[in-house]
Amino acid sequence: MSSKPLVSAIIIFLNGEQFIVDAIASIFAQTYDHWELLLVDDGSTDKSTAIAQGYAQKYPEKVRYLEHENHQNRGMSASRNLGIKHAKGNYIGFLDADDIWLPQKLEQQVAILNSYPEAAMVYGRTQIWYSWNRNVKDSQIDHFYDLGVEPNTLVEPPNLLLQLLENKCQTPTTCNALVRREVFQEIGQFEEAFRTMYEDQAFFSKVLLQAPVFVANECWAKYRQHPESCSSQSETQQYYATRRPFLNWLGNYLSEQNVQNRQVWKALQWEKWQCDRPLLAYLLNRIQYRLSQIRSILQRNWRFAHFI
Repeated sequence: MSSKPLVSAIIIFLNGEQFIVDAIASIFAQTYDHWELLLVDDGSTDKSTAIAQGYAQKYPEKVRYLEHENHQNRGMSASRNLGIKHAKGNYIGFLDADDIWLPQKLEQQVAILNSYPEAAMVYGRTQIWYSWNRNVKDSQIDHFYDLGVEPNTLVEPPNLLLQLLENKCQTPTTCNALVRREVFQEIGQFEEAFRTMYEDQAFFSKVLLQAPVFVANECWAKYRQHPESCSSQSETQQYYATRRPFLNWLGNYLSEQNVQNRQVWKALQWEKWQCDRPLLAYLLNRIQYRLSQIRSILQRNWRFAHFI
């Protein structure tokens, strides 16, 4: 029997036949070998159901297939919660069927959580991945977002929640985070009212409000960008219209938790204000962006002038 902590990897999928084999392969490629894989079917109607069942039959000691009653489509949050319910691991990680883990993700993240028992979870950088299709032009637009905090540090609440609210830096992504099992028991699971958009931010908001989190500099996951992904779909919708329900939920949650932090409430009110005035908010953000560019140019010129 292994003395290493067991990690439960949960892949949720809905009609994911195009990419699910890549996602599963990235679990099998982990340098850390003490894991179980739960494949949670959210009512697929394509070949991904048979693919997942095939892995569970071939590797019964490592892989399990789960689905909702009557093969229902219940949404991303309910599917992740089903995986959590059946998970046996000390640590739990998530992966969508179109993303992948890099090989050392579990080995390095488990080591961090073992070293920082006060950390509720750990996450690092996520590659925004356009080059999966081997297009040379797409490889030039692969990128990372700024973490927003000093990397390789334990960040106390609610600093990361403020970053999440401002939505200008990379906050935790489900494909990148590794979470202690106790977090789901003490803080709660995914909010099932969020079936697609903001289901991750609702969960992470609860964690970042209440617990320390280790933020690392390493890249451990690739977040595939393609027309059918939720992130790509959201770009074609009205950003503020999809964001408002999340902000309303968060306001209610903060009230229920009797949160008194003025910075958090101020950030939330500012985000709500922008949702109510999307055109004005867009213009203000563009002005702020241009001003930041001007400040950067002036600072570079000032340093150059003093150097010579």
